[in-house]
Amino acid sequence: MARPRSDISQRLVKAARAHFLVHGVDGASLREIARDARTSIGMVSYYFPNKDSLFLAVVEEVYGTLMLEAGEKLRGSEPFAARLEKMLVRMHRMSDDEFAVVRIILREAMVSSKRLRKLVARFTREQAHVPLLLEALSGEVMSGRARDDVPLPMLMIASLAFSMAPVMLRRLALNAGYGAMLPEPELAATAQVKLLFEGIGAKKKKR
Repeated sequence: MARPRSDISQRLVKAARAHFLVHGVDGASLREIARDARTSIGMVSYYFPNKDSLFLAVVEEVYGTLMLEAGEKLRGSEPFAARLEKMLVRMHRMSDDEFAVVRIILREAMVSSKRLRKLVARFTREQAHVPLLLEALSGEVMSGRARDDVPLPMLMIASLAFSMAPVMLRRLALNAGYGAMLPEPELAATAQVKLLFEGIGAKKKKR
């Protein structure tokens, strides 16, 4: 009779996510992660040779699904603004676990150049969200729907900034109990896209 498949790896990833969120990757204790995962420190090394491999496993557990679904919204024949809006709605509706991993990613990208390089390598792989966004923006520039006097990388940086910053801030405000003051995901996404394409300046009145 076949032995049941072990879930130790999954338990370690879940425990690591909680510890990385509170203490950061460098500050987290592998021994405490092993304890919370109900296993031994030796099993941590067996599944994950070092903290960075465990960190990447935490990222992949959520990123794979979140970005696959968000990236799918960027595909299709609809105008880029409509596709971007759908992607933003998905990001606004991320689960608590997804939000925790995004927070971990942002912190580690800022404090560790080594992890930043690994994250960039993951995010720029084929079918990841960065290449999909770059492809969509390139199409907008070539079609004349996006400005061509700004380098494409800067267009992408601006798009990412208008995408992720409001998503993160809105989610933090929700967690702080300010949900009643905030728009629903669909309205928030529509506002973000409008600001991205039209700016914050008042519209000129027609004469």
